Amino acid sequence: MSDGYARAEDAGAFARRLLAAYDLPERDAATVAACLVRADLRGVDTHGLVRLPGYLDRLRRRLVNARPALAPERVTPVAAALDGQDGFGFVVATRAMDEAIAMARTSGAGIVSVRRSTHFGMAANYVLQAIDAGMIAMVLTNASPAMPPWGGREALLGTSPLAVGAPGGRRAHYVLDMSPAVAARGKIRLAARRGEDIPPGYALDAEGRATTDPQAALGGVVLPIGGPKGSGLALLMDIMCGVLSGAAFAGDVGDQYKSYDRPQNVGHFFLALKPDLFLPADDYRARMDILVDRIHANPPMEGVDEVLLPGEIEARLEARRATTGIPYGDRELAALREEARRAGVAELPIAGHPLRH
Repeated sequence: MSDGYARAEDAGAFARRLLAAYDLPERDAATVAACLVRADLRGVDTHGLVRLPGYLDRLRRRLVNARPALAPERVTPVAAALDGQDGFGFVVATRAMDEAIAMARTSGAGIVSVRRSTHFGMAANYVLQAIDAGMIAMVLTNASPAMPPWGGREALLGTSPLAVGAPGGRRAHYVLDMSPAVAARGKIRLAARRGEDIPPGYALDAEGRATTDPQAALGGVVLPIGGPKGSGLALLMDIMCGVLSGAAFAGDVGDQYKSYDRPQNVGHFFLALKPDLFLPADDYRARMDILVDRIHANPPMEGVDEVLLPGEIEARLEARRATTGIPYGDRELAALREEARRAGVAELPIAGHPLRH
């Protein structure tokens, strides 16, 4: 449901105004805004501007540090640790991937482990950052408890995304961004805000019963994809991002919508890899094109129009929304208008129809 459309440029400027009102440096405000808007452009509406009121609330409560002094510490020529100092996850993650890319340019690969961060939004942002630099990338994060280990009924693991990307040659890039849960909690919160049911199989209520009520689901747990497989992936994220980094883990990551007595202490893991590390760059690009061509040439099954690479649907939507505008629901717009009023900044300009076809 769309009640209005905004130009991506206007959405970014609006987010920057709001963030600057809370003492974010101009560069950091631009980083956060760009990540939020790109999520909206790519159709990851649960991780776009709709999240801004929640982030601003944590800023006002001083649970997010508006001005962290980020200084990656190189522990080997290809590995670094970064204390996020409770800064915006977008800013921390962008700095971490920059460091991983710098090490990869020099040594072929770069790994950064992050502690004391916060929610970093759409994980694909940082994969795309690496692809823009010509790198293969992997991005992991842990998250607050929302999912039980397989066979359990009490939340312990996060719906922690796994994102991986590889630059293409003349064809599309490979960009995978997935949650180990059937549906991330952001989709359930969005359904609750819009007064919509969630599909069966997304979640259990507090009593361990299947539910299509998003409010009941938010009081219960979400379910892993593929049963023990999704649960195992979520556990891997907690090991790589929590246990390994010194961040919170095993159910101790703070929930940004419930935990107001402490910062979140989220952990992240970033890997950047030069695609010509093992063979010449031209060979790599040519081989990627062959792979993509063969995927596209695969005969589609019944009900499917074409076979696509992970990330192609989002890339097409990003191009379309850059022209037609980003759609927002009335409830989301009302929350954003309230934030603008509270901060004393100009509201987001909205049109009642797509901007251009």
